[in-house]
Amino acid sequence: MENGYTTEEMKMQNEGRKILHLPDLLVTCTCVRVPVYRSHSIAVTVITEEPVSVEAAENAIAAFDGDILVTDHTPTPLENSDKDIVQVGRLRRDLTNPNGLTLWCTGDQIRKGAATNAVQIMEYLENNK
Repeated sequence: MENGYTTEEMKMQNEGRKILHLPDLLVTCTCVRVPVYRSHSIAVTVITEEPVSVEAAENAIAAFDGDILVTDHTPTPLENSDKDIVQVGRLRRDLTNPNGLTLWCTGDQIRKGAATNAVQIMEYLENNK
């Protein structure tokens, strides 16, 4: 596209904004097509208003229904195909922002897609006010 991003990258950016009803959400995406049978993987950097420790983030991820915290290896699409979970690993402090964390996620996009995740996040937020 004219801005240097692909249509898939812009779709990913805009989809998150739409699902979360946050049209000004700051997101930048890099999407790469690789030959895997099924499942998507994403590298995520999260910037919070206040610092969040790696331990607190790991505890939150481990407690969230449908997420599996992986600490002994990097999650791969192959091990996650045909499952209803998202594996989250490589959680670490962002070296460029004191309020940032980076992590790696993988999940079967057919079994556990964006709409399912959005509903589960909203249910969690509603039940944990």
